[in-house]
Order: sequence, then C-alpha cells, then structure tokens
Amino acid sequence: MSRYAPKMCRSIKTLRGEEVIDDEEVRAAALQFVRKVSGYRKPSRANEDVFEGAVDEIATSTRKMLDSLVMAGAARGS
Repeated sequence: MSRYAPKMCRSIKTLRGEEVIDDEEVRAAALQFVRKVSGYRKPSRANEDVFEGAVDEIATSTRKMLDSLVMAGAARGS
C-alpha cells in the first residue's frame, strides 16, 4: 500500500481554489483533521493542551501552504 493513500476524509472541506480563505476556515479544517487522526471529538482535560497545540500547528502549516500555492492562471505571490 502506498504511503500516501488516495482516500481523504469526506468531512474535511477542500479550501484550495476558494477566492478568500479566512483563518477561521483554516482552523476549522485543522480541527477536523486532528479530530479524525486522534479519534477524539473533544479531548480529555489531560490531553487538551496537546490537542489544541496540534490544531494550532496544523492551522499554521496549512495557512503557509495555501499562501504559497501557485494557482493556474494566477500570478505568483498575489
């Protein structure tokens, strides 16, 4: 099996291609991802900091990636 399976969680919304992607949408997608990977809808108090830290890191990485993508027909950096 490939390291990168072709399947994607159906509940995670694709953000690429939208005109404006606000930070709230990026954070919501990161939260969905962490929930899916961890198996927790809401972490226990003992895991709350780790859970929120993961959401923050994924949201930051996602924003950086989305801001760096070159879209077909768009000038780089715009």
